[in-house]
Amino acid sequence: MQKFKAILFDMDGTIVDTEKDGHRVAFNEAFAKSGIKAEWSVARYHQLLQIAGGKERMKTFFQEDGKAFLNEGENLDQLVRKLHELKTSIFVSLIENGNLPLRPGIKRIMKQANEQGILVGICTTSNEKAVRAIVNSLLSDVKIDLILAGDVVSRKKPDPEIYRMALAKTGFSPTEVLVVEDSENGIIAAKEAGIKVLATINEYTRNEDLSRADASVTSLGDENEKAQVLAGNLKLRDNLMLHINDMFEI
Repeated sequence: MQKFKAILFDMDGTIVDTEKDGHRVAFNEAFAKSGIKAEWSVARYHQLLQIAGGKERMKTFFQEDGKAFLNEGENLDQLVRKLHELKTSIFVSLIENGNLPLRPGIKRIMKQANEQGILVGICTTSNEKAVRAIVNSLLSDVKIDLILAGDVVSRKKPDPEIYRMALAKTGFSPTEVLVVEDSENGIIAAKEAGIKVLATINEYTRNEDLSRADASVTSLGDENEKAQVLAGNLKLRDNLMLHINDMFEI
């Protein structure tokens, strides 16, 4: 059993179940406030989630079935930037108002990592302002050592660039790091960087191909939501939750 020196978390769907009731809601409200009569359903947003990055999702939408919402001669890049700024502001408000709680076990595992001197990082395509809002409110009593967010990389997941950047910044080798992800794109990115991955599924990713993960669970678990091991050699404490020491077995 080798103790890892860093644990890196994806944000959306991993730390907070943000997609359906967070980002999707914020996108739709941004459209409405901008006079755009588009509304992303749960199913349509699931399709768009296969594209990494909020600005990239909007651009794809407006180039495909959202063409009718564009004014003639309108600059798409400028529209997307404006909408994304508004959407981020709305999303941050949802966080600050307590509408998006942490997923089970996230804070507990992060604190256990802090206690053992394990570096805690966040690696996400989500906007850095949104990430900081979550860190400063929901994770204010956790030491977060590294945040890589937004457009810090030129190629987003499933490209491994963000995880290779994390390795370069921490100075750790891939074998000294564990990544916690929720999606196929995130798992591919981490594995291509040579890092072991624990997958925690959610409503949007439960039917994705997560087989490249080294282990997968329904959540990290807590007293209110029992975790279930879906793949990998993992044991649950009190048949309820993962402990960070058990994650060394991955």
